[in-house]
Amino acid sequence: MQKRSWNSMSTIPITLSFLLFIFYFQKVFSAPSRHLCRPEQRDALLEFKNKFEIGNPSSFCITSHPKTESWVNNSDCCYWDGITCDAKSRELVSLDLSCSCLHGRIHSNNKLFNVQNLRFLTTLDLSCNDLSGWIPSSFGNLSSLTYLSLARNNFAGEIPSSLGSLLHLTSLDLSFNIFIGEIPFSLGNLSHLTSLDLSNNSFVGGIPISLGTLSHLTSLNLYDNNFVGEIPRSLGNLSHLTDLDLSCNNFVGKIPSSLGSLSHLAFLYLYYNSFVGEIPSSLGDLSHITSLSLSFNYFVGEIPSSLGNLSHLRDLSLAHNNFVGEIPPSFGSLSNLALLDVKSNKLSGSFPLTLLNLTKLSILSLSNNQFAGMLPSFVTIPLLDTLSLENNQHNDTREFGNIFSSPKLVELDLCNNNFIGPVPISIFKSVNLVTLDLGDNHLSGELPEIFFNGSNLRSLNVGHNQLVGKLPRSLASCSSLEVLNVEHNRINDTFPFWLESLQKLQVLVLHSNEFHGSLQYNPKVASWFPQLRIIDISYNSFNGTLPSDFFIYWRAISSEENRSELKYIGEQSYYKDSLVLMNKGVEMKYTRILSLLTAIDISGNRLQGPIPKSIGLVKNLIVLNLSRNGFIGNIPSSLTNLKELESLDLSHNKLSGKIPPALGALTSLSKVIFSHNQLVGPIPHGTQFQTQDASSFEGNLGLCGRPLSISCGDIHTEQTQEPESDEEEGVFSWTAASIAFAPGVIIGLIIGHIMVTKKPQWFIKISGVTRFYINATRG
Repeated sequence: MQKRSWNSMSTIPITLSFLLFIFYFQKVFSAPSRHLCRPEQRDALLEFKNKFEIGNPSSFCITSHPKTESWVNNSDCCYWDGITCDAKSRELVSLDLSCSCLHGRIHSNNKLFNVQNLRFLTTLDLSCNDLSGWIPSSFGNLSSLTYLSLARNNFAGEIPSSLGSLLHLTSLDLSFNIFIGEIPFSLGNLSHLTSLDLSNNSFVGGIPISLGTLSHLTSLNLYDNNFVGEIPRSLGNLSHLTDLDLSCNNFVGKIPSSLGSLSHLAFLYLYYNSFVGEIPSSLGDLSHITSLSLSFNYFVGEIPSSLGNLSHLRDLSLAHNNFVGEIPPSFGSLSNLALLDVKSNKLSGSFPLTLLNLTKLSILSLSNNQFAGMLPSFVTIPLLDTLSLENNQHNDTREFGNIFSSPKLVELDLCNNNFIGPVPISIFKSVNLVTLDLGDNHLSGELPEIFFNGSNLRSLNVGHNQLVGKLPRSLASCSSLEVLNVEHNRINDTFPFWLESLQKLQVLVLHSNEFHGSLQYNPKVASWFPQLRIIDISYNSFNGTLPSDFFIYWRAISSEENRSELKYIGEQSYYKDSLVLMNKGVEMKYTRILSLLTAIDISGNRLQGPIPKSIGLVKNLIVLNLSRNGFIGNIPSSLTNLKELESLDLSHNKLSGKIPPALGALTSLSKVIFSHNQLVGPIPHGTQFQTQDASSFEGNLGLCGRPLSISCGDIHTEQTQEPESDEEEGVFSWTAASIAFAPGVIIGLIIGHIMVTKKPQWFIKISGVTRFYINATRG
């Protein structure tokens, strides 16, 4: 009995020890759970949160989430998303609400930004939201702040001068907003500032001289504003500056030579301004510079040879200025140069052979100058992938294809020179070739069958030469082709329906050749040339009638599309596709081709018969030119479906009857030409018709009304509109319906056959196939 009691007594110390251990364990490991957040800061943060709505994520953010959703009243604010507190002082030291989907205004009386609540705050990041309004002047009270970013919002108004009180600030980013006014002189007080970004706003005025006192500044970005005046010489005092971007403004005057003393400068961008004079030779002292762009200014004189001293330079752009003379031989010493762009100047002489030493050169653009003579072989530049010699005076008479047979070559532009002879077979040795522009030369002979390896070719221009023969059938191998231009040659062939295999073709220009034959065609697929947006086959010898379903298959011009997106064909390319198109009665040069531009030009041929009513299906069409043919009959009323149409030319045909009155309701129309037909009756009353010149309707003895001087009461207008052909209407309706309903008919026949001859299980199996067929057809 005693023994048993002893054992019971002996367990007491053990139990007590265990309990003490548990108590200690809980105390130690639960200690961090005590609240660090100061109540007044929590309340101010919650008030701040309630002032905003949660909107859509910013397009500038890879990932976005509303951080303030974790802010709840009964939790410790120091553990909320975007909040950092000092572990010892319990003070809020960082507020990061970037990419938090916040929408609304920051009010000047917000409790959060009073002195007491944020006196220890060092980081404030509100970037990439949808915040608006003015910056509260109370931001100047955040005396401990070292980092402030309000970038990529919709803040407006002027920068409050109180920001000049943030004496500990090292980084200030106000980019991508709609700020106005001048840079406050007080920003010159921020002696610790290392980065200042005011880009992409609407600031005006000049650069304050006080910025030249920011001795610790390493990056100054004023890109894309409305700044004016000259660059202050005081910027030459910023000895630690590595990045200086003043591009896309209205700066004038000369570049101060003091910029040459910025010995740490790596990036200098001054493009798109109005600088004048010569480039100071002191820029040749920027020994660490890697990227220099002075394009789109008014610099004159010769390019200083001192730029050849910039041994670390990788990108040099001097395009669109008024430089004269030759490229300095010293450029052959720029051993790290990857991009050299001197296009659109007045440079002359023969091709500078010293450039052949630049083994790292990838992009070379000498276009739009006055270079002349024979060219060297570019094979010695092993990394060269883009070469533009457009619009010079090169007149090589050799088998010049070997000159450009570099295996790395991707884009080759030799347009508008004096090259003669046949197109060399060797020019297409590079299987990587994406762009080939040989337009506006004196090339002759047939275009050879050189495109069997052209699966990467995106753009081909051989227009304005003296080529003969047929189009090479090897073009059908160019599965990536988007633009094909062979205009103004003597190519003698039928319409290349065989190019329907090119599923990416968007622009086809056969203008002014000797193409001939009928445009009657039975496509093998429901949509031939599915991406074609511009077709110009004008001034050839096509004849016969247009088939009634001619316009049914143009899917890219017929389907719904987002017309708010401004994209260009080949916009990812260094080479810019261009086009000359008859629009609104005049030839227009498009230096870049907007993907929304749609046009059909069949003018100047020998086509006859009626205009197919299927023309009403190409609803996105902007330019339609059917002039100078032999079309007869009525103007199809289905043209009124073309709500986007801006230019309509039906002149010099044999069209009869009245102009459909509903055409007057097409508000996009700015140019209509119906001259030299056999039309009768009143001209539609729409503004688009009444404001045209009278010449747009001349040569129609039966037309009357404004803008003609003939009143409709002065002539007999009892002629009736000729009835539209029921047969053609039937063909049009049936063809359109067959495209829309053929999949349903086929599926119905399949299902009917199965239900009659097979077991129901077969229907279940075939349903997956039919769903796939429907989706494929819709796609």
